[in-house]
Amino acid sequence: MRSPGLRLAGLVKTFGDVTVVDHIDLDVPSGSFFGLVGPNGAGKTTTLSMAVGLLRPDSGRSEIFGADVWADPARAKRMIGVLPDGLSMPERLTGRELLRFTGLLRGMDRADVERRAGELLDTLGLTEAGRTLVMEYSTGMRKKAALATALLHAPKLLVLDEPLEAVDPVSAATIKEILRRFVAGGGTVVLSSHVMALVEQLCDHVAVIDSGRVVAAGNTDGVRGGLSLEERFVDLVGGRLPKTEELAWLAS
Repeated sequence: MRSPGLRLAGLVKTFGDVTVVDHIDLDVPSGSFFGLVGPNGAGKTTTLSMAVGLLRPDSGRSEIFGADVWADPARAKRMIGVLPDGLSMPERLTGRELLRFTGLLRGMDRADVERRAGELLDTLGLTEAGRTLVMEYSTGMRKKAALATALLHAPKLLVLDEPLEAVDPVSAATIKEILRRFVAGGGTVVLSSHVMALVEQLCDHVAVIDSGRVVAAGNTDGVRGGLSLEERFVDLVGGRLPKTEELAWLAS
């Protein structure tokens, strides 16, 4: 049997007296488009940061196609592309220089870096921005540039935290098609988002995290249980729709 694209076993992270991630166990099947959803503060970003080696867990393991992220980081990180939330990038590089720097840092052949950088910039609508300093990029342009750096080395696993936030609809459609093709070609995607319709549209598997724990996981139809993903999400995390009668003063 193939190893899961990503396996989390007993991940724990506390900050002071607060347990943000509480013994999370999760298997992401190889070749799946996997959605990770949860309310604000549920521990999604902390979980993904530990999963890819950006934050050391207090206990537990993360494996990428069988490679332990903390025991064998070089092997594990060769196989992943990451778009973390709030990513900082070198401000005084142009878009093309950013991709060149990233590729050479990964030990890629210079000719491959130049060819792939040009293709990614063109596909993501960043050809002109490729000659502009990153410090002048909008939030959406930064997202697209960060995605390009995650794709550049042709990883086996993509871990994306809110990849379409602040991205215009045309670029969003392009990114969705890139990700679909990536999965169709054998890649694995883990996507975290607050937009249930996006997860329902793209993902064949989903996990719901609440208060640092997995409360549901499996194929998307199974987790939905005949409801929309949004309805099932509200049911699982114990949400209640607020009463709006008190805001009657908003009516004209």
